[in-house]
Amino acid sequence: MRRIVFIVCLLCGFVTLLPAQREKVKNQPYVDNKLFHLGFHVGIHAQDLILTHSGVSSNGEVWFAEIPSYSPGFSVGAIGDMYLNPYFNLRFIPTINFGEKKFVFREQDNKAEEFRTSVRSSYLSFPISVKYSAMRLNNCRPYLTAGVYGAFDLGRKKGNPLLLNGFDAGVEVGVGCTIYLPFFRLCPELKFSFGLVNLLPSERPDLADQETIKYSESLTRATSRMVTLTFNFE
Repeated sequence: MRRIVFIVCLLCGFVTLLPAQREKVKNQPYVDNKLFHLGFHVGIHAQDLILTHSGVSSNGEVWFAEIPSYSPGFSVGAIGDMYLNPYFNLRFIPTINFGEKKFVFREQDNKAEEFRTSVRSSYLSFPISVKYSAMRLNNCRPYLTAGVYGAFDLGRKKGNPLLLNGFDAGVEVGVGCTIYLPFFRLCPELKFSFGLVNLLPSERPDLADQETIKYSESLTRATSRMVTLTFNFE
């Protein structure tokens, strides 16, 4: 009888240990409980504008503008994160975005006539966002972010046929996944930014060649859009 009881207890203990053996060992199991933590991120992005046309310019011509293709840009910044509760974090992520937008202007009556120009930008952005994280599954944890931002163009060059204002503001949303590694967290994140400010100046006294003012006059409004793929190291 003692032998039978011993064998039954041994089998029960073995069966109890099986789920624990199948469960993956978690890296940094308590790292999400820190009140504050810092990090940095690098990534690539594509800048775009939503353009509103005015119609006839001052010389009677009708020009239409578009951005036919996107030029990849580079983003780098710091991360400041504050723990609110097990699911929410408040984040401040100052970032600088180096990019370029290429424009093509076409005249309505003479479709063969076109004008090409580009605008290079170096936006220093200050986004504040809230991060919602789902339940952690082993060493992965998906999350969503939403927030607002303000940005200043440090690479603004006057005298271009098309000039954008130096300040922008808008909202942004993102989705990502935290991957827990032995010594840090890697977070691939896809983010969408939508500007709310009209970036076109109302007057262009900086233009030396007044012949090119027709390209600015053909537009009444331009608001920014941007898609960014970043890799956060926290």
